[in-house]
Amino acid sequence: MILITGATGTIGREVLQRLPSDRPVRIMARQPERVTGASPAARIVHGDFTDPASLTDALHNVHTAFLVTNPDGGDDTRFLGPARAAGVRHIVKLSAAAVTDPAATDLITRRQRHNEDLLRASGIRWTLLRPRAFMSNTLSWARSIRSGQVVRAPYGSSANACVDPGDVAEVAALALTGRGRDHACGAYTLTGPQALSAAEQTAQLAVLLGLPLRFEELSPQQARTALEARYPTNIASALLESARRQHSGSKAGVDATLPGLLGRPARTFRDWAVDHLDAFRPNSPARG
Repeated sequence: MILITGATGTIGREVLQRLPSDRPVRIMARQPERVTGASPAARIVHGDFTDPASLTDALHNVHTAFLVTNPDGGDDTRFLGPARAAGVRHIVKLSAAAVTDPAATDLITRRQRHNEDLLRASGIRWTLLRPRAFMSNTLSWARSIRSGQVVRAPYGSSANACVDPGDVAEVAALALTGRGRDHACGAYTLTGPQALSAAEQTAQLAVLLGLPLRFEELSPQQARTALEARYPTNIASALLESARRQHSGSKAGVDATLPGLLGRPARTFRDWAVDHLDAFRPNSPARG
């Protein structure tokens, strides 16, 4: 039995679409009614990392689990203890590429490192997925593109080797099913094929949409105000620290791991954008 957590999130819902239909799958969600795209054979159950009893039920007879935990919350001990007690043999964990950078000391990255350490010390076989920023993060621009044909972000010229979430999900599915190789004790840095800045992404979207989009750079204080409208202050500070580090060039490196695992090139930002253009069109329903 494979257990999927985070099934309503960016990667989890993509993983569901890539698991073989002949594998028994259980999906744990705090709000089961929000799970979409699951196989009709998959069983959806309620579960919460803060509710040990729900974890015990969700983990019954599970041998492999996909672990997605919110880095602004508690540590993974809440999941790892019940998983070990249930006899889970392998955990594929979604982490972040920043954990490999000694200069990355923001709160979110420190918590990711700590959770990786907990998993490695748990006695359970592990695989670590360390993606760079998701291309889908640009969906946060959709509303301002639809309403004013503008993208606003800090450090517009700094580049990031962002990755298609679908590619990350495909690697996750390989690791969960053991296809291709034994992925235990693998730590995979996953990037896209090219480092792009926010201004360059805006230019690509403008061409694809046929719209005269413009990029407006936010000052650090303007960026903080925007982030604090969406996140707690400590998380907003961590995201700003990460953005400053990107401005130094620390996120521009392209890694060959993902194409090596998938046997094909990583998808480009243009590939991803073509599939999601409707989200940015002026006549699209409000979202993002």
